[in-house]
Amino acid sequence: MPPAPAPRPGLIEREFGVPIPGVILEQTQWARTALKQVPVGILDWPALFGRSAPVVIDIGCGNGRSTLHSAVAHPQADHLGIDILPVVIRYATRRANQRGLTNVRFAVIGGRELLAEHVASHSVAEIHCYHPQPFYNPRETGRRLITPEFLLLVHRALSPGGLLYLQTDNPGYWKYMQSVVPTFFEWEELPGRWPDAPQGKTRREIMALAKRLPVFRGKGRARPGLGEAEALARAASLPPPVFNADRRLRALDREERE
Repeated sequence: MPPAPAPRPGLIEREFGVPIPGVILEQTQWARTALKQVPVGILDWPALFGRSAPVVIDIGCGNGRSTLHSAVAHPQADHLGIDILPVVIRYATRRANQRGLTNVRFAVIGGRELLAEHVASHSVAEIHCYHPQPFYNPRETGRRLITPEFLLLVHRALSPGGLLYLQTDNPGYWKYMQSVVPTFFEWEELPGRWPDAPQGKTRREIMALAKRLPVFRGKGRARPGLGEAEALARAASLPPPVFNADRRLRALDREERE
Protein backbone atom coordinates (compact mmCIF):
# COMPACT_ATOMS: atom_id res chain seq x y z
CA MET A 1 0.00 0.00 0.00
CA PRO A 2 1.50 3.40 -0.94
CA PRO A 3 2.07 5.90 1.88
CA ALA A 4 -0.66 8.41 2.54
CA PRO A 5 -0.08 11.74 0.79
CA ALA A 6 1.34 14.55 2.89
CA PRO A 7 -1.29 17.01 4.12
CA ARG A 8 -1.73 20.11 2.00
CA PRO A 9 -0.01 23.21 3.42
CA GLY A 10 -2.53 25.84 4.47
CA LEU A 11 -5.12 23.19 5.28
CA ILE A 12 -7.35 23.75 8.30
CA GLU A 13 -8.41 20.38 9.66
CA ARG A 14 -11.87 19.87 11.12
CA GLU A 15 -13.30 17.44 13.64
CA PHE A 16 -17.10 17.15 13.86
CA GLY A 17 -17.15 20.28 11.71
CA VAL A 18 -15.11 22.28 14.25
CA PRO A 19 -11.70 23.56 13.10
CA ILE A 20 -8.66 22.10 14.83
CA PRO A 21 -6.50 25.05 15.96
CA GLY A 22 -3.59 26.02 13.79
CA VAL A 23 -2.76 25.71 10.11
CA ILE A 24 -0.70 22.95 8.51
CA LEU A 25 2.65 24.29 7.26
CA GLU A 26 5.11 23.26 4.58
CA GLN A 27 6.95 20.14 5.72
CA THR A 28 10.22 22.07 6.00
CA GLN A 29 8.59 24.14 8.76
CA TRP A 30 7.31 21.22 10.83
CA ALA A 31 8.39 20.90 14.45
CA ARG A 32 9.36 17.95 16.62
CA THR A 33 7.08 17.86 19.64
CA ALA A 34 7.30 14.27 20.91
CA LEU A 35 8.89 13.72 24.30
CA LYS A 36 9.40 10.03 23.62
CA GLN A 37 10.53 9.24 27.15
CA VAL A 38 10.13 11.41 30.21
CA PRO A 39 13.61 11.56 31.77
CA VAL A 40 14.19 10.41 35.31
CA GLY A 41 13.92 13.18 37.86
CA ILE A 42 12.65 16.74 37.71
CA LEU A 43 12.01 18.21 34.28
CA ASP A 44 14.18 21.16 33.31
CA TRP A 45 11.67 23.39 31.51
CA PRO A 46 14.18 25.74 29.81
CA ALA A 47 16.17 22.75 28.57
CA LEU A 48 13.01 21.01 27.32
CA PHE A 49 11.70 24.01 25.37
CA GLY A 50 14.88 25.90 24.66
CA ARG A 51 13.79 29.04 26.49
CA SER A 52 12.44 30.35 29.79
CA ALA A 53 8.68 30.88 29.66
CA PRO A 54 5.51 30.19 31.69
CA VAL A 55 4.61 26.48 31.58
CA VAL A 56 1.11 25.11 30.99
CA ILE A 57 0.35 21.41 31.57
CA ASP A 58 -2.66 19.72 29.96
CA ILE A 59 -3.39 16.47 31.82
CA GLY A 60 -5.38 13.89 29.87
CA CYS A 61 -4.96 15.90 26.67
CA GLY A 62 -6.41 13.22 24.39
CA ASN A 63 -5.86 14.02 20.71
CA GLY A 64 -4.31 17.37 21.64
CA ARG A 65 -7.07 19.75 20.60
CA SER A 66 -7.10 21.73 23.86
CA THR A 67 -3.30 21.85 24.03
CA LEU A 68 -3.07 23.09 20.45
CA HIS A 69 -5.73 25.70 21.16
CA SER A 70 -3.73 27.15 24.05
CA ALA A 71 -0.38 26.89 22.28
CA VAL A 72 -1.65 28.75 19.22
CA ALA A 73 -3.41 31.40 21.33
CA HIS A 74 -0.52 31.84 23.77
CA PRO A 75 2.81 31.55 21.92
CA GLN A 76 4.53 33.23 24.88
CA ALA A 77 3.87 30.12 27.03
CA ASP A 78 5.26 26.58 26.76
CA HIS A 79 2.84 23.64 26.85
CA LEU A 80 3.17 20.01 27.91
CA GLY A 81 0.27 17.74 26.97
CA ILE A 82 0.15 14.28 28.53
CA ASP A 83 -2.08 11.23 28.33
CA ILE A 84 -1.74 7.57 29.29
CA LEU A 85 -2.89 6.39 25.83
CA PRO A 86 -0.10 6.27 23.23
CA VAL A 87 -2.54 6.30 20.30
CA VAL A 88 -4.00 9.71 21.16
CA ILE A 89 -0.55 11.16 21.84
CA ARG A 90 0.46 10.07 18.33
CA TYR A 91 -2.45 12.12 16.92
CA ALA A 92 -1.56 15.08 19.13
CA THR A 93 2.12 14.98 18.23
CA ARG A 94 1.47 14.74 14.51
CA ARG A 95 -0.86 17.74 14.58
CA ALA A 96 1.53 19.88 16.62
CA ASN A 97 4.43 18.89 14.36
CA GLN A 98 2.52 19.81 11.20
CA ARG A 99 1.66 23.22 12.65
CA GLY A 100 5.28 23.98 13.50
CA LEU A 101 4.51 24.57 17.18
CA THR A 102 7.82 24.85 18.98
CA ASN A 103 6.10 25.72 22.29
CA VAL A 104 4.51 22.26 22.66
CA ARG A 105 5.67 18.84 23.84
CA PHE A 106 3.59 15.68 24.21
CA ALA A 107 4.34 12.65 26.36
CA VAL A 108 2.74 9.37 27.41
CA ILE A 109 2.50 9.53 31.20
CA GLY A 110 -0.15 9.81 33.89
CA GLY A 111 -0.95 13.02 35.71
CA ARG A 112 -0.15 11.75 39.20
CA GLU A 113 3.17 10.31 38.12
CA LEU A 114 4.18 13.46 36.27
CA LEU A 115 3.41 15.82 39.15
CA ALA A 116 4.79 13.58 41.88
CA GLU A 117 8.05 12.62 40.20
CA HIS A 118 8.90 15.11 37.45
CA VAL A 119 7.59 18.61 38.25
CA ALA A 120 9.42 20.99 40.59
CA SER A 121 7.45 22.83 43.24
CA HIS A 122 6.00 26.17 42.14
CA SER A 123 7.30 25.81 38.56
CA VAL A 124 4.06 25.75 36.54
CA ALA A 125 1.74 28.63 35.62
CA GLU A 126 -1.39 26.63 34.73
CA ILE A 127 -2.66 23.06 34.91
CA HIS A 128 -5.67 22.00 32.83
CA CYS A 129 -7.66 18.80 33.24
CA TYR A 130 -10.66 18.36 30.98
CA HIS A 131 -13.09 15.46 31.29
CA PRO A 132 -11.13 13.11 33.55
CA GLN A 133 -12.40 9.55 33.29
CA PRO A 134 -15.13 8.98 35.94
CA PHE A 135 -14.75 5.16 35.97
CA TYR A 136 -18.27 3.77 36.22
CA ASN A 137 -17.44 0.46 37.86
CA PRO A 138 -17.57 0.91 41.66
CA ARG A 139 -14.53 -1.36 41.95
CA GLU A 140 -12.51 1.17 39.92
CA THR A 141 -13.22 4.30 41.93
CA GLY A 142 -9.62 4.22 43.14
CA ARG A 143 -8.51 5.04 39.58
CA ARG A 144 -10.29 8.40 39.54
CA LEU A 145 -7.79 11.20 39.04
CA ILE A 146 -9.29 14.06 41.02
CA THR A 147 -8.58 13.22 44.64
CA PRO A 148 -7.37 15.29 47.61
CA GLU A 149 -3.88 13.85 47.11
CA PHE A 150 -3.87 14.82 43.42
CA LEU A 151 -5.05 18.34 44.23
CA LEU A 152 -2.23 18.58 46.75
CA LEU A 153 0.24 17.74 43.97
CA VAL A 154 -1.34 20.34 41.70
CA HIS A 155 -1.13 23.00 44.40
CA ARG A 156 2.52 22.16 45.01
CA ALA A 157 3.38 22.35 41.29
CA LEU A 158 1.72 25.71 40.65
CA SER A 159 3.62 28.94 41.02
CA PRO A 160 2.15 31.60 43.36
CA GLY A 161 -1.15 32.65 41.81
CA GLY A 162 -1.08 29.69 39.44
CA LEU A 163 -4.36 28.43 37.98
CA LEU A 164 -6.10 25.06 37.82
CA TYR A 165 -8.80 24.58 35.16
CA LEU A 166 -11.28 21.71 35.41
CA GLN A 167 -14.09 20.57 33.12
CA THR A 168 -16.45 17.57 33.06
CA ASP A 169 -19.85 16.54 31.73
CA ASN A 170 -20.37 14.15 34.63
CA PRO A 171 -22.67 15.66 37.31
CA GLY A 172 -21.46 13.32 40.04
CA TYR A 173 -17.81 14.10 39.38
CA TRP A 174 -18.57 17.82 39.25
CA LYS A 175 -20.35 17.72 42.61
CA TYR A 176 -17.34 15.99 44.12
CA MET A 177 -14.93 18.53 42.59
CA GLN A 178 -16.99 21.36 44.06
CA SER A 179 -16.69 19.79 47.51
CA VAL A 180 -12.91 19.35 47.58
CA VAL A 181 -11.22 21.78 45.19
CA PRO A 182 -11.94 24.95 47.28
CA THR A 183 -9.81 23.48 50.09
CA PHE A 184 -6.67 24.17 48.05
CA PHE A 185 -7.84 26.76 45.53
CA GLU A 186 -9.81 29.99 45.39
CA TRP A 187 -12.49 28.36 43.29
CA GLU A 188 -14.73 29.97 40.68
CA GLU A 189 -17.37 28.23 38.60
CA LEU A 190 -17.43 29.36 34.98
CA PRO A 191 -20.98 29.50 33.62
CA GLY A 192 -21.56 29.22 29.90
CA ARG A 193 -19.18 28.15 27.19
CA TRP A 194 -15.54 29.12 26.82
CA PRO A 195 -15.55 32.61 25.23
CA ASP A 196 -12.52 31.73 23.11
CA ALA A 197 -13.85 28.28 22.10
CA PRO A 198 -17.67 28.33 22.16
CA GLN A 199 -17.88 25.15 20.07
CA GLY A 200 -15.67 23.29 22.55
CA LYS A 201 -12.00 23.05 23.48
CA THR A 202 -11.85 19.26 23.47
CA ARG A 203 -13.20 16.41 21.38
CA ARG A 204 -15.26 15.24 24.35
CA GLU A 205 -16.74 18.68 24.96
CA ILE A 206 -17.76 19.04 21.31
CA MET A 207 -19.52 15.68 21.48
CA ALA A 208 -21.24 16.48 24.78
CA LEU A 209 -22.50 19.81 23.48
CA ALA A 210 -23.83 18.12 20.35
CA LYS A 211 -25.82 15.78 22.62
CA ARG A 212 -27.07 18.82 24.60
CA LEU A 213 -25.43 17.50 27.75
CA PRO A 214 -24.49 19.98 30.48
CA VAL A 215 -20.77 20.73 30.64
CA PHE A 216 -19.37 22.05 33.92
CA ARG A 217 -16.32 24.32 34.03
CA GLY A 218 -14.32 26.04 36.72
CA LYS A 219 -10.97 27.52 37.60
CA GLY A 220 -9.08 27.87 40.85
CA ARG A 221 -6.17 30.00 41.93
CA ALA A 222 -3.73 28.26 44.26
CA ARG A 223 -4.40 29.43 47.81
CA PRO A 224 -1.46 31.52 49.04
CA GLY A 225 0.21 30.80 52.33
CA LEU A 226 -0.87 27.16 52.42
CA GLY A 227 2.17 25.35 53.80
CA GLU A 228 2.99 21.73 53.08
CA ALA A 229 2.10 20.48 56.58
CA GLU A 230 -1.28 22.21 56.56
CA ALA A 231 -2.00 21.08 53.00
CA LEU A 232 -1.24 17.48 53.95
CA ALA A 233 -3.56 17.71 56.94
CA ARG A 234 -6.32 19.15 54.79
CA ALA A 235 -5.93 16.43 52.19
CA ALA A 236 -6.14 13.74 54.88
CA SER A 237 -9.43 15.19 56.14
CA LEU A 238 -11.20 15.14 52.77
CA PRO A 239 -13.30 12.28 51.36
CA PRO A 240 -12.13 10.13 48.43
CA PRO A 241 -13.93 10.45 45.08
CA VAL A 242 -16.84 8.11 45.78
CA PHE A 243 -19.90 9.15 43.77
CA ASN A 244 -22.46 7.78 41.32
CA ALA A 245 -20.87 8.25 37.90
CA ASP A 246 -24.18 7.57 36.08
CA ARG A 247 -23.64 4.68 33.70
CA ARG A 248 -25.93 6.30 31.11
CA LEU A 249 -22.98 8.46 30.07
CA ARG A 250 -20.98 5.39 29.02
CA ALA A 251 -22.55 5.55 25.55
CA LEU A 252 -20.79 8.84 24.91
CA ASP A 253 -17.53 7.29 26.10
CA ARG A 254 -17.89 4.56 23.48
CA GLU A 255 -18.60 7.11 20.75
CA GLU A 256 -15.57 9.14 21.79
CA ARG A 257 -13.29 6.14 21.31
CA GLU A 258 -14.60 5.40 17.81
